[in-house]
Amino acid sequence: MEVVLQSVITCPECGLAKEETMPTGACQWYYECTGCGALLKPKPGDCCVFCSYGSVPCPPVQSEGKGGCCG
Repeated sequence: MEVVLQSVITCPECGLAKEETMPTGACQWYYECTGCGALLKPKPGDCCVFCSYGSVPCPPVQSEGKGGCCG
């Protein structure tokens, strides 16, 4: 299975959707919205902001499932 590195992250505060490249070697625990400045953090049970707010889960979760991320 090919791992997708692009994900559209959507801010729950203002609704801004922006395509971002996900890191492959580490989880991203914080993301600052470029629209409203909100600091996004993963939802309980998610390992990173891409798993919580992205259109595609992070690369480790894509390739290994929920237990594959470093969270």
